[in-house]
Amino acid sequence: MKAIGITKSLPVDDKNCFISFETEKPMPESKDLLVKIHAVSVNPVDYKVRKNAAKDKELDEPKILGWDAAGIVEAVGNEVSNFKVGDEVYYSGEYERPGCNAEFQLIDSRIAGHKPSNFSFEEAAAMPLTAITAWEAIFDRLRLQKNGESDRKLLIIGGAGGVGSIGIQLAKKLTNIQVIATASREETSEWCKKMGADMIVNHHDLEKEMKKANIENVDYILNFFDTDMHWQAMANLIKPQGQICSIVENKNPLDLNKLKNKSAAFHWEFMFTRSLFKTKDMIQQHKILEELRLLFEEGSLTSTLNNTFEGLDTQVFREVHELQESGKSIGKNVIKFIS
Repeated sequence: MKAIGITKSLPVDDKNCFISFETEKPMPESKDLLVKIHAVSVNPVDYKVRKNAAKDKELDEPKILGWDAAGIVEAVGNEVSNFKVGDEVYYSGEYERPGCNAEFQLIDSRIAGHKPSNFSFEEAAAMPLTAITAWEAIFDRLRLQKNGESDRKLLIIGGAGGVGSIGIQLAKKLTNIQVIATASREETSEWCKKMGADMIVNHHDLEKEMKKANIENVDYILNFFDTDMHWQAMANLIKPQGQICSIVENKNPLDLNKLKNKSAAFHWEFMFTRSLFKTKDMIQQHKILEELRLLFEEGSLTSTLNNTFEGLDTQVFREVHELQESGKSIGKNVIKFIS
């Protein structure tokens, strides 16, 4: 099968950043699905792994990146009961297994879902990683209640990104909370409003902008952009006994003492945790994707697909990675493999 991979961690403007190669088509293990890939999307994790996986030495075998995908099941393992050959699926793969930037991929059936019937493969491929991340951050980490209290405020830092885009929708459609999203450009502000945000503030001077909007503090904060940059602002803006969740790793030490007097909580969200550690509730991600599918099919949620590219081609992947690295990407960028 054809695949796109890396053997060195090279900058995206290097023509050898990605390589195209042939490798053996994999066979499913007991709980696996073998999926014929129709479309994939690119996330920040893709370029972060590309930059670091082969930074110190050249890899002996090419590493296939990519986690978000949609396609058709071609074979199933002998312990799979919730999928069959021919099913259309969408999923975000496991962190340490070969990725989806290939013609075929193996995926554990416990972290896959049936593709929304009203979505194209491209629309579906845009959603799994960001939707699961946002869902877990909102309902597992911050523990917001569906249709809960309506007098609370949620600040989403990085509202126009992939996770922010679906996070706004989930918070607005499934809870009664007021959603404040950050954006700094006209086009990103408009996108956040389209996703359903109640209010937009500029994140470049977050505390000042919040004061301008007559908001002293908030009950919950979801940080989808830069933990180091916003740590002081988050500590100041969170209410006593409030909760903060971040998905972005910090480079500098975080002073958790800033939260002590408020008895405020800080959580990490990493979508790959369940599959990485094979937790007992690993199948919860299958259940999340199935619940999301119903919400997509009834029109309560929409795909955050914003740009579509085409081709299992090294130049295409360089172009999309460059867009992701620019920090100016809005919504999701998807690569279509099959016409």
